[in-house]
Amino acid sequence: MTTRIYMDNAATTPVREEVLQTILPYFREYYGNASSVYAIAKESKKALEYARKQVAELIGANPEEIYFTAGGSESDNMALRGVVNASNKEKKHIITTKIEHHAILHTAEYLEKKGVEVTYLNVDEFGRISLEELENAIRPETVLISVMFANNEIGTIQPVREIGEIAKKHGILFHTDAVQAVGHVPIDVDNMNIDLLSMSGHKLGAPKGIGAIYIRKGSRISPLIFGGAQERKQRAGTENIPGIVGMGKAAEIAGQEMEEMTKKLTGLRDKLINGILENIPHSRLNGHPAERLPGNCNISFSYIEGESLLLLLDAFGVAASSGSACTSGSLDPSHVLMAIGLKHETAHGSLRLTLDHQNTEEEVDFVLEKLPAIVQRLRDMSPVWEDYLKSENK
Repeated sequence: MTTRIYMDNAATTPVREEVLQTILPYFREYYGNASSVYAIAKESKKALEYARKQVAELIGANPEEIYFTAGGSESDNMALRGVVNASNKEKKHIITTKIEHHAILHTAEYLEKKGVEVTYLNVDEFGRISLEELENAIRPETVLISVMFANNEIGTIQPVREIGEIAKKHGILFHTDAVQAVGHVPIDVDNMNIDLLSMSGHKLGAPKGIGAIYIRKGSRISPLIFGGAQERKQRAGTENIPGIVGMGKAAEIAGQEMEEMTKKLTGLRDKLINGILENIPHSRLNGHPAERLPGNCNISFSYIEGESLLLLLDAFGVAASSGSACTSGSLDPSHVLMAIGLKHETAHGSLRLTLDHQNTEEEVDFVLEKLPAIVQRLRDMSPVWEDYLKSENK
């Protein structure tokens, strides 16, 4: 058994060895600026365009529709603000959901301050939107629908193809934040009627600080960053060639391994979920039981507090995350868990375990062995648990 077990792959992933080895020459050997004309710069330009092709192939896009950014958050900002700024409608309205990543929600809040109207769709108990509610929310002034492909906390996958069909029928651009989905589930932007898609390298074994946005040819979008003519004038700034090369290689590996990894991770995920639910009373699965990411396990435990659970798991060498936002300095529970109908106290006792290629069945067994005692220890210290036991014994 390893001394460290990493089960927080939705937060970030380690750089894969194959990716690291591919990147290294672009720091010292092929370090040229891709915008220059001499030989060493041409090597950088060649690598840049090859990576663009690798990323495009992963989602069924054309290479010229891929624009590299600094990460998923920038890509999300570029999609929302770029579409709104490019629209010539006097009144502007966008549609999103209550469970989006804060890169979307905070951008939507910013746009509201600028006079843009925003509709936030509800989700059901599993975290899925209603297609009927979506269609009813569309107005003549609607310029964009932005619905995440798969949720970063509970792993629920949205009916993306159907959302794209609705958007296309009404002549509205459809953006999806696919940061958690790219490289983990099959995506075809044409088949799914996706016009804009955000992705991030460090969620699939590439370095942090590199991302990309897919923009369907013909879509009107204004750039956020001005300066040079890089990325066909959509995103100024000298390209991060090592990061781009790494993202391209990671995308290639993800495409090659997806079928095998889906089978492996789904098996480990289901073993983890079933083992927890069967052996720890007063626990519940968050997210859709079937329409969820292969490596996502999100469980709420009644009568405990999530941050303490993380600390005790860490003492055993297990890295995980909580459904509570308290680890970021807030006492508020996760907006995602609240949106699916959990009570505050239940949402605060949530645990997210997310798996990737490096995780093993032995690691899952270790967590299943240690977790019941950890949860019981926390409950034994909880006055709420004590009150529950008293009420049961009456």
